Amino acid sequence: MLGSAADADDAVQETMVRAWKNLDRFEGRSAMRTWLYRIATNVCLDQLASKSRRARPMEEGPAGTIDDVLTSAPRSHWLEPIPDALVVPPEADPAERLALQQSVRLAFVAALQHLPPKQRAALLGVEVLGWSATEVADALETTVASVNSALQRARATLADRPNASSEPLPDGKNALLERYVQAFERYDVDALAGLLREDATFSMPPFSLWLRGPASIRGWLVGPGAECRGSRLVPAGTSGGHPAFGQYRPNDAGGHFAWALIVLELAGDGIAAWNAFLDVETMFPLFDLPLTLPADADPDR
Repeated sequence: MLGSAADADDAVQETMVRAWKNLDRFEGRSAMRTWLYRIATNVCLDQLASKSRRARPMEEGPAGTIDDVLTSAPRSHWLEPIPDALVVPPEADPAERLALQQSVRLAFVAALQHLPPKQRAALLGVEVLGWSATEVADALETTVASVNSALQRARATLADRPNASSEPLPDGKNALLERYVQAFERYDVDALAGLLREDATFSMPPFSLWLRGPASIRGWLVGPGAECRGSRLVPAGTSGGHPAFGQYRPNDAGGHFAWALIVLELAGDGIAAWNAFLDVETMFPLFDLPLTLPADADPDR
């Protein structure tokens, strides 16, 4: 709903406060879980009423070039990834796991940001939580007809959004990722460019600049991005089913310092999007990554 793990944490706290204050009003006509979801939905709607939508750099304007001046926007402007470990219960069955992973994929959440809040809530209630239209209507304090209309409009909007749905991850993703890590740590730019799809994108919030295509991304890697030479990559699980890594640049003491949280969106036989989130103070603790690596650190820890 909110596109930010930090905002979601705030919403959870507010949900629990409201639930505690209104516990005497819970009549038991529905499950406690349903009652809490209803409160959480209203908390999210209240937050969204006072905030602008979060976005990805690719939605802010046309693809740039390596010669463009870098401009940035506050953290609150950008869509943020969330680790699957915080979203997918360990006991989830494969179908539930897939649905929850897809619900937090960057492309899907970015598309959701273009929906009015109540359409967003209705779609997530049905598609992710598995509620009936009646249950969603109860949570939103509206009619079933209104919910069905909201669902129809939401689905039509998403159908018109590019990348609103993601392709299944490639069967050979482990081999692809191994080649990516090895190429990045050798800083073999040609090998990295060879792993990119022809329409691949590269972005690095909080900067607004984004690039498209292997040639443009290669130009960045041998130009301004060449300072990443000597980096280490530490696996950080997955976000929306897509692999995540902590990127660490070398320091003068022989160790490495946190530079970016990388989320790779894979599709078909290559990398479709290389997302580097530079807000390491927020992203690294969220993904259980240290902010520094000592000189003798094992990158696979």
